Amino acid sequence: MTSTTDETTPPRHDHIFRNALIYDGSNDGPLPGEVAIAGERIVAIADQGTIPAGPATREHDLKGKALAPGFIDSHTHDDRIVLDSPDMLPKISQGVTTVVAGNCGISLAPVTFDGPPPAPLNLLGGKEAYQFPTFADYARAIAETTPGVNVAALVGHSSLRLATMSDIGGKADASEIAAMLDRVDEAMENGAAGFSTGLFYPTNAGADADEVSQVAARFSAHGGVYATHMRDEMDHVLDSIAESVDTAARAGIQLVISHHKCAGVSNWGRTRETLPVIEKAAAGQPIGIDAYPYAAGSTNLRADLVTDTYRIMISWSEPHPEMTGRDLADIATEWGVDLDEAARRLDPAGAIYFQMDEDDVRRVLAFPLTMIGSDGLPHDKHPHPRLWGTFPRVIGHYARELGLFPIETAVHKMTGLTAKTFNLKDRGRIAEGCFADLVIFDPATVIDRATYEDPLQFSAGIEKVFVNGRLSWEAGATTVHRNGRLVGGRAG
Repeated sequence: MTSTTDETTPPRHDHIFRNALIYDGSNDGPLPGEVAIAGERIVAIADQGTIPAGPATREHDLKGKALAPGFIDSHTHDDRIVLDSPDMLPKISQGVTTVVAGNCGISLAPVTFDGPPPAPLNLLGGKEAYQFPTFADYARAIAETTPGVNVAALVGHSSLRLATMSDIGGKADASEIAAMLDRVDEAMENGAAGFSTGLFYPTNAGADADEVSQVAARFSAHGGVYATHMRDEMDHVLDSIAESVDTAARAGIQLVISHHKCAGVSNWGRTRETLPVIEKAAAGQPIGIDAYPYAAGSTNLRADLVTDTYRIMISWSEPHPEMTGRDLADIATEWGVDLDEAARRLDPAGAIYFQMDEDDVRRVLAFPLTMIGSDGLPHDKHPHPRLWGTFPRVIGHYARELGLFPIETAVHKMTGLTAKTFNLKDRGRIAEGCFADLVIFDPATVIDRATYEDPLQFSAGIEKVFVNGRLSWEAGATTVHRNGRLVGGRAG
């Protein structure tokens, strides 16, 4: 590396990071050196000791610690929490500087409700959470709030359907699809990053591949991406992959298969089948997948997911909040009823389902097309630990402790790969001209501390986080200097 600073001109550097081990987000091995930023951008990357300091420069001696692009959470449900708790401590304390919201067909805009929103839209809150009849309204709220992290916002198909259809049980007719497309145009013109579906959920399951492809094609025309919680991640997972691939091909759009898994005990080990299928399809069209580093998922408590073949923990319950954090089987025993009746009494509720095999999790994480996404549910009273621990867990547990892949690969899955997939311009890399979204961490100690029993825990080893050039969070801090914004699409 060589300095690009003109030595005849007094440098304008707001921050210089010296003695850094630079992971640049490219999947290349780390290199020692130093980085300078001015304003919001990286302006110099150089060999150690070659960037001169100016009078206003703040120096950071990393003493060999890692400097990486800020992590990009490729799969979140942070749509509302970025407004209600804009410090975003669960994410920024992990080194996350950008969240991709609006996944699984669920987005705050463009839909409002007169009564309680149906599941799964209630994962983001009650009707009071849905205040945005247009995407422009949501974009304005983000700008006025200035969250602690950047937000790339997808538009959910369930939200579009509920805003335009009187009966969501079946396929949308031509006039309803036209109404959706008008909302797509408005959203993309005001900074949305793309489209998501949750075909697994009742609010979206009535849509066939033709409806999805028509809507996705309009997003594609605006340069958007398509992320899908597929119709089935259990027995029919291969059929769902085929549907997803075909739908994206018809729409001419970048596909992201959300939180890829083979769920249910009878499907454990089937990533040996699914990953080669995805790899083959990706040779002919743009495809990515995201995954979280845990063998349990979380969503609403659903009757069709209740079983005695895997553990189920309650993450919240409206009628029985006192049961939060307890196992469904223990609650059923205490009440003297079967699992199905216990679930009925707890509903509406959320749950953590221990429905995956650890070997499958490792195969998916190691797959070259896999990005890292937490899929955390920030409104749950007792959330899955992925909300607080995903990114340090990938580096500390899977890369350092297990050696599943090198740390530079872990960083790439959290940064450069994700930025490229979601068209986040000038983010996800340490390169001159890129936005100075940066994280300093200790490769020797970084690790998650959140557990299923005690999920609200800061991780270890994340030292400083910069968002758009500003020092936003330091280890031990409980407040954030907020500097986030809407990114992706026309938002930049």
